[in-house]
Amino acid sequence: MYGFALSAAIVSVLFSAVARVWAGDFAVRDGDTVVFLGDSITAAGLYGRYVENYTLLRFPNHKVQFINAGWGGDTAEGALRRLGRDVFDRGATLLTVAYGINDIGWGTRADDEHIRRHLEAIRGIVEQCRKHKVRVFICSAAITAEDPATAETGTLQKMGDQAMAISRELGEGAIDVQRTMRRIQKRILEANAQAKTDKDKVTLHAEDGVHLNDLGQLAMAFAILKGLGAPSEVSSVDVDCQGPRLLDARGCRVEALAGGSTQVEFTRIDDGYPLNWAPFWPLASYRWIPITEELNKYMLSVRGLSAGRYEVLADDRPLGFFPERELERGVNLCSATADGWHPGGPWDARAGLLKAATAARWELFLAQRGANTYLATAPDLPALRTQLDRTMSELISLQRLMVQPHAIRFTVRPMPPEKPK
Repeated sequence: MYGFALSAAIVSVLFSAVARVWAGDFAVRDGDTVVFLGDSITAAGLYGRYVENYTLLRFPNHKVQFINAGWGGDTAEGALRRLGRDVFDRGATLLTVAYGINDIGWGTRADDEHIRRHLEAIRGIVEQCRKHKVRVFICSAAITAEDPATAETGTLQKMGDQAMAISRELGEGAIDVQRTMRRIQKRILEANAQAKTDKDKVTLHAEDGVHLNDLGQLAMAFAILKGLGAPSEVSSVDVDCQGPRLLDARGCRVEALAGGSTQVEFTRIDDGYPLNWAPFWPLASYRWIPITEELNKYMLSVRGLSAGRYEVLADDRPLGFFPERELERGVNLCSATADGWHPGGPWDARAGLLKAATAARWELFLAQRGANTYLATAPDLPALRTQLDRTMSELISLQRLMVQPHAIRFTVRPMPPEKPK
C-alpha cells in the first residue's frame, strides 16, 4: 500500500483541480491561528517568522496569530501524538506540517516499514485536523545537500509525494517544498561551479547538509508562501504625466496627483507593504530566491516623461535613479534605496521595525514554552504565565501598529546635475 509507485489515481488526485486549492487567494485568512508543525528545521523558528512578517505586512488589518510547534528530532508519528496539546488546544485554524528526514533516520532507515509508519501518521494528522476543522497543508520535507539530480528521484521526495497525495485525497492542501527549494538549489550550484574560491560558494545548509542556514530558511519560507497562494503583487500605480492623470491603481489609493512632463508628484496609500528584512538583504537573497518577481511587486509606472534620468523619492527619501524608458515600463520599488545601509521608503523602514518586534516575540515565545515545560512545579509559575501572556499581547499589538499603512508622498523629478569634481 505504501510502496513508491504512485498509482494513476493518486497522481490524478495530486494534480487534479478537484483537490482543494485556493487559486488566487492567500490561504491565511483574517482571524486565523496558524501553527507550524515540524522538526528541528521548524523549531529553528526562522521560516515561520518570514511567513509571519509577510502576512502582517501584506494584510495589516487581518488579525492572525502565529505559533511555532516545532520540536527537534521529531517525526510525523510524534506529531500525531501531540496534536491535541500543540495544535488543537491552541486554537489552530490552519496548520502546515513538515516532516520526513527524521522519519527515515537521515536515510539510515529508509525502508518500507518506516515509510509506511510515516505515511500512516500523515494520514492520521490530516484526519484528525478534518475532525477539528483545521485546514491543513502537508509539506514535502526541506531539501538536503544531496545532489539535486539524485534527490529528485530519492526516498525523501517520493515519500513526500505520497504524503501530499494523501492530504489532497482527503480534501486538504499540500505544498511541495522540496521541488521549489531544489530549483533554488540548482541555481546556486550552477553559480558555485563558476566560483573562484570555496569562500565565494553559497549553500542553503549547515555543515551537516540537513539543517538549513538562514538562506535555506528563507528558501523554505518562499516555498511555503507560494504553496499558500501568497499574491505576487503588493500594489501598483500607473500615471501619465500628460495631464497629469491616473491610469491605474491596484492595492492602493492615489490622491493629489500633480505635475507635468518633467516632474510628477502624488500621494499613495497602500493596502499593505512588501516584505523586507535587513540592509543588503536583497543582494544576499534575491539573486537566488525570486522573491522580488513572485512575492514582492511594489510597482510604479510613469508615462510621458521627457527623455532623461529621474530621481524617485518617497517622503523625501531617495529610492534611486531611473531612465524615463524604465519608468514607463514600470519599476519595482519593493527594496529600492539610494543607500544600502539605510532603508528606502517608509515601507522598508516599517519592515525593519517589524523584524525586530517579531524576533522579540519569538524570544518571548521560547520563554513561555520553557516556563511551561521546565517550571511546571515552580510556585511562581502562575505569576510568570500572567506576565508573559500580557507582554506577548502587547508585542502582538505593537507588530500590528507598526505595519499600518500611511500616506506616502512620491516625487519623480529630474536627476540633479553632477557636482564638478
